[in-house]
Amino acid sequence: MDDAFYMREALAEARLALSCGEIPVGAVVACGDRIIGRGHNTRSLGNSPLGHAELNALSDAAKKINSWRFDDCHIYVTLEPCVMCSGALVQCRVGRIVFGAEDPKAGGCASLYEIPHDPRMSHRCEVTGGVLAAECAELLRKFFEARRKTR
Repeated sequence: MDDAFYMREALAEARLALSCGEIPVGAVVACGDRIIGRGHNTRSLGNSPLGHAELNALSDAAKKINSWRFDDCHIYVTLEPCVMCSGALVQCRVGRIVFGAEDPKAGGCASLYEIPHDPRMSHRCEVTGGVLAAECAELLRKFFEARRKTR
């Protein structure tokens, strides 16, 4: 299966976030050819600053594999991970981070910072950006456009 397949699964998670009134960001963790973790934003629902899609997907996957280490796993996220999530992905040793839309205001993988490539870190992750970027960005654009109209 290719990156686009997994990113479509992450987009499905983003749409779940949208249906709950959350910012539509979704993530899936894949190991080999199977998805082992899924998550979407739940910050508002859970009143938690940690309710990011990536962290929710990692928590789901960690329970399934009974480990906090993700050396051979890839994470697919519809929006470039922020600094917090980028740090978490490095700390749990994710093998590869794949994201859709860039985040020029808060991106921690490529746009503002390159945490997964920082040579000072004990682990480095491969990063691929721009997978289904237009579709991922459009979902976010429509969400924020609608939000501005209701204010």
